[in-house]
Amino acid sequence: MREVDVAVIGAGPTGLFAAYYAGFRGLSVTVVDALPEPGGQITAMYPEKLILDVAGFPAVKGRDLVANLVAQAAPYHPDYLLGCRAEKLSYADGRPVLGLAGGDQLHCGAVLVTGGLGSFSPRPLPVAEGFLGAGVVYFVPEPAALADRDVLIVGGGDSAFDWAATLQPLARSVTLVHRRERFRAHAGTVARVLASPVRVIVNAEVTRLHGDAAVTAAEITVRGGAVEALPVDTVVAALGFTADLGPLAEWGLRLDRRHVVVDSAMATNLPRVFAAGDITEYPGKVRLIATGFGEAATAVNNAAVVIDPTAHLFPGHSSDAG
Repeated sequence: MREVDVAVIGAGPTGLFAAYYAGFRGLSVTVVDALPEPGGQITAMYPEKLILDVAGFPAVKGRDLVANLVAQAAPYHPDYLLGCRAEKLSYADGRPVLGLAGGDQLHCGAVLVTGGLGSFSPRPLPVAEGFLGAGVVYFVPEPAALADRDVLIVGGGDSAFDWAATLQPLARSVTLVHRRERFRAHAGTVARVLASPVRVIVNAEVTRLHGDAAVTAAEITVRGGAVEALPVDTVVAALGFTADLGPLAEWGLRLDRRHVVVDSAMATNLPRVFAAGDITEYPGKVRLIATGFGEAATAVNNAAVVIDPTAHLFPGHSSDAG
């Protein structure tokens, strides 16, 4: 049995900032994440991709942002339980008790859920069967590994266009195929890709892949029946992913389409359980890393008062410390 003031579920950017801020408030922190490394989706999916919407950073690589967040929290010595899943929630003497995979229990003053979209798995590319790991990938942890390759990106959302923009200066060629004419990506990124040497084919699908030990070519079928064969070394299937809240869905949290409903204090419907980041839902919610940072501070400040009613909701600015 362990005891901690705040248990943070999720080691993505919001959870890591929450670990720092709770430490700044003098609270002990344990961060629990099913992934083996901190960083959440950034570490798992796009560690080398530039992130452009974090305040104070004109551009920052995903892995650098994660490293900075870990370093920011380090002086407060948060305890990391990585590769560990929070399975159950119960209460003892009015305080939350987390049941962890393996049977350990974590007795908490408060719980802060920052689990992003929960666990996630990529939507498969139907024609990719047999080529996964042999030219077909869903994430690109090291873009430099695709230098001088012919890359085909399948999809029309943010991930597809972000990969196209990232890989275009490195690869020999980049082609993006989308089954519709309209895109779901950020307009600025779409405009940048369309103005670049990236070839964009719309109203089309990848209908067949060729190769023996690895992918060597792809057949693209445009609506109406025209078929084109392209030389391809790597296929990036950027078709999005499906999210699963896992055990969180059984805790009794009020949910809205797999998101946790919170109030203005970032409190859930369960006593002493708060949430922040992409997993939350409330009127006007905007899912940005920057938003998650603010929500984490709000959640920690309100949790601090629940843990110790004599504490101040706002402890002052960090620049006033020391």
